[in-house]
Amino acid sequence: MTLWQIIILASIGCLLIKQAGYLVPPSLLKKPAPARIADLLTVALLAALIAIQTLGAGESLVLDARVPAVLVAVALFALRVPFIVVIVVAAGVAAALRAFA
Repeated sequence: MTLWQIIILASIGCLLIKQAGYLVPPSLLKKPAPARIADLLTVALLAALIAIQTLGAGESLVLDARVPAVLVAVALFALRVPFIVVIVVAAGVAAALRAFA
């Protein structure tokens, strides 16, 4: 199986999963438990993605300039700073740490 065949099959699979979501009755999603699970699952997946992208490099754990940059971004988000400012400051922290390291 070639890479393009894998990509096409994965794309079709994603499309089918998305279309299956439209078959879920709206009354099911209005119940408290499924709604809460859907909300928490989104946050958990985003947190896992951030952790993998920040700390991972291949199969190893890496602590470099990305970690302090993410911590600064978290602190700025906690202070309700606008998103663009968070991005610029976090990028500046990472760039400064890499420049002086």
